[in-house]
Amino acid sequence: MRRALVMLAVLAVQVLAVQVLAGLGLLTGAARADEGDGRVALIGVSGLHWNDLSQADTPNLWELARASALGSMSIRTVGTVTCPYDAWLTVSAGTRSAVGYRCGSPPAPEQQGTGAVIPHYRYLIDVAGQRNAGVLGESLKAAGQCSIAIGPGAALGLADRQGAVRHYHASPLQVTTADLEKCRMVAMDVDDLVLPYLTDGQLPREPDRLSAAERRDALRLADAKAGALLSVLPADTTVVLAGLSDHGSVPHLRVTALREPGAAGRLLGATSTRREDLSITPDLTATVLTKLGVPVPPAVVGGPLQVGGQGVTLDRLRDADAEAQTIRAVKGGYFTVMAVLQVLFYGIAFLLLRRRKGLLPVRVAGTALAAVPAASFLVNLLPWSSMPQMVAGVLGWTAALTALAFAGPWRRAPLGPLAVVAGATALTLVGDLLTGTTLQVNSVMGYSADVGARYYGLGNIPFALLATGTLLTAAVIAHRWPGRAGVAAIVVLGTFTMVLGGSGMGSDFGGVIAFVPGIAVTALVLTGKRVSLVKLAVFCVAGGVIVMTFAWLNYLRPPDEQTHLGRFVGQVLTGEAFDVIFRKLQAMLGTLLSPNLMPIVIAAAAFLVYAILRPEQASAGVVPAAFEHSPALRAGLIGTLVSGVLGMLVNDSGAAVLSMALALAVPLLLATGIGVLRAPASAGGALGELASARR
Repeated sequence: MRRALVMLAVLAVQVLAVQVLAGLGLLTGAARADEGDGRVALIGVSGLHWNDLSQADTPNLWELARASALGSMSIRTVGTVTCPYDAWLTVSAGTRSAVGYRCGSPPAPEQQGTGAVIPHYRYLIDVAGQRNAGVLGESLKAAGQCSIAIGPGAALGLADRQGAVRHYHASPLQVTTADLEKCRMVAMDVDDLVLPYLTDGQLPREPDRLSAAERRDALRLADAKAGALLSVLPADTTVVLAGLSDHGSVPHLRVTALREPGAAGRLLGATSTRREDLSITPDLTATVLTKLGVPVPPAVVGGPLQVGGQGVTLDRLRDADAEAQTIRAVKGGYFTVMAVLQVLFYGIAFLLLRRRKGLLPVRVAGTALAAVPAASFLVNLLPWSSMPQMVAGVLGWTAALTALAFAGPWRRAPLGPLAVVAGATALTLVGDLLTGTTLQVNSVMGYSADVGARYYGLGNIPFALLATGTLLTAAVIAHRWPGRAGVAAIVVLGTFTMVLGGSGMGSDFGGVIAFVPGIAVTALVLTGKRVSLVKLAVFCVAGGVIVMTFAWLNYLRPPDEQTHLGRFVGQVLTGEAFDVIFRKLQAMLGTLLSPNLMPIVIAAAAFLVYAILRPEQASAGVVPAAFEHSPALRAGLIGTLVSGVLGMLVNDSGAAVLSMALALAVPLLLATGIGVLRAPASAGGALGELASARR
């Protein structure tokens, strides 16, 4: 009966949370595109980023930027880097697309009268599986909108499902103002900057092939071509400038600008990223259609570009890419250092604890090691601009959290340091979610905009840390107030965090599926109930039902307000979800061979299992001592392991989820056990005997 009440409480709070979300306006009708009657010009300059613009080398683009709202564009499509072919195909489809092999420039169209046809276009749809290719062109044609394409990429972007464009020119010099006044849509491919980089027609496998002088020469050609079109555009034309592709083996944030009345000097973002200074390539598709008053098809995942607040500067946009590059440069080494420190910690702890030596240093080291993940997010509260500053900031926050864990009266309690570090980790991520997830962006354990995996909400590694921090914090509360109050704390805190992560704030899919069983298992273990495979399967199904409820509610919102949760529902309905799931499965399996992640999993799991099975030989009995001192901690750890393993299986980050859960939980478990061993003998029973044995 008690078990049934616990589960009913979990489900009741979850249903209530869903109802609250619906009441806050998530249940809205289908969207219509904003009406527009102006002209639109999309100028795609492949390879352009904000460091390129100067009044001397790019006078035409410089003047365009001065009159525009400015932002950065994350141009990632399917692969790590984006070639011009994939970029323009993404504009055509309105969703991330790729031709399916290492690529370079789009194919040259074959002129047919005033129009052109892209050769072998049906290959993209029938063989490469790009079912959405031609969405932009078909939408314009269905709405009776005339369009002009200038250059191969523009032809690909505006082509219909048969690869045809009605009006095509190879150069802007062939176009007059009178020609442009006949159509409300014009797109131009400026490929002069990227062409010198291509090797055998493909993107090179090196970061930068050109020297600074060679790049300046290419920039001047690109600027002249863009200027030729700008000089003949009708006065009422809305101009969108986009740096549509990469130029080498390293992804960068690229240029995006929007020139229209009232936009000058403002930030430029989009609802798709929830950032007022960042957009993605599919946003261009949605923007064009919206500006022309054409309904945006459901297949388009982007949202219209949005003009934001004042105060944009080129330095700010250049710094955004510099920060992303810093994170890219340090991320691999960061996780390597994490893996080495974790393995060394368990090795040294094994040697010291089995001899009952160095208990305090091991406790401090474990607490500090567990504080590193939270420090990696908190560093973004500091104005760092270089790798040394970022590393110094992480070390400073780690030291501060460790000092706090041992500074107050809670240091005398075995669970004190664990409560501080686990609570700080959970509060950091909850606060970040409530304030727009600024700490996770450009962080080594979060995500960076140039990679393009996520731009807001809860990433997979942050999910692992949030779930672990929440369950361990709730376990401390349950230890302090056992019984119904403790179970209620686990249910309420767990459900609150789950709703936060799965709703529009966190937009996390796999995390909810994994976290619901973790909450339920923690509550059951705490009440002394047995957890069977059948119950675990039921909890997993419940997690799936809850996250699909979140996704369905999000799907009912206007397309430009949907997160990837809502778009996944659309992909299920159109049959595209299998491809998404398959890609995520491949990514998850790839992490199982990661030299940075699996050592953490193996070392932590091996130490934990050995410490439980051979407590005196492995760790002087610290793990059994911790569990005896706090059964609630045992329940929280079991729930953490359940969430970590399931999170590994249902997220594309795979082993990263379990490794970070273990990296936070196991060192804190050892710190707690050592705290028990160091407690006065008056604690009584076996604990007193253990403490006496040490002395």
